[in-house]
Amino acid sequence: MSKVVVITGASRGIGAATARLAAATGYSVCVNYVRNREAATRVVADLEVAGARAIAVQADVSVESDVVRLFETTDKALGISCGLVNNAGILETQMRVDAMSAARLHRVLSTNVIGAFLCAREAVRRMSTRHGGAGGAIVNVSSGAARLGSPGEYVDYAASKGAVDTLTIGLAREIAEEGIRVNAVRPGFIYTEMHASVGEPDRVDRVKAFVPMKRGGTADEVARAILWLLSDEASFTTGAFIDVTGGR
Repeated sequence: MSKVVVITGASRGIGAATARLAAATGYSVCVNYVRNREAATRVVADLEVAGARAIAVQADVSVESDVVRLFETTDKALGISCGLVNNAGILETQMRVDAMSAARLHRVLSTNVIGAFLCAREAVRRMSTRHGGAGGAIVNVSSGAARLGSPGEYVDYAASKGAVDTLTIGLAREIAEEGIRVNAVRPGFIYTEMHASVGEPDRVDRVKAFVPMKRGGTADEVARAILWLLSDEASFTTGAFIDVTGGR
C-alpha cells in the first residue's frame, strides 16, 4: 500500500503543486480545501490520471471538529497518514498594524497558527510510536516573511508564520524520539493565486527586483523542497528550514 499524505490548502498554488508531485512519487493524497470544491476536484482528477489514489476533503483547519473529521476521513478512505503538509494559510489586504481590527487578527491567526497546531496534533496522534504509530514526517509551510516582518503590508501574516517557525522547532524536539520528523519550508515571492485573492495579482513582479535572483519563484520549486523533507532522503533532518526565496 502506498504512503498517505494529508496536504492542507491543496486546491491551488503551493498545495496543489505539492499534491501533484507527491502523487508522482507514489503517495496517496488527501487534498484538503475550505471553499473551492471545483478546484480541489480538478486536482484530485489530475492525481488519479497519474495513477494515484486521492480524495478531496472540505475542512476549515481553524475549526477543531473539521480537522478531526479531515483526518478521520483520510484514515477510512486512504489509510493512516505518514505525512502532513501544513500548507493552508490566509493573507488579508495590505495594511499597517495601526489599522488592523481584532477580527482580522483572529482570522489570520486562527487559520495560520491554530490550524497548523490542530493538524500537527492529529498527525502526531497517528504517527507517533508513543501512540502505536509507525512514524512519519510533518512539513510546515512558513514564509520568508517570518524573517522580514512585512512592514507596511502584512505584519500579522508575518507574525503568524513566525509562530509556525517556533512550532516547527518545538515540536521537532518534542517528538524526535517518536519516529516523527518536523521541518519547514519558507517560500519567498512565489507566483500563486494568493496575491490576486487580496487585490494585488502583480505583486511578485513589483517586488522581484529586491530578490538577489531577480525573479519570483514557482509553486513547483517550493513543492520540490517540501517533498524532499517528507522523503527518506531527509531521514536525519528535523527542526530544519529550507528557504525557497531566491536568496532574499
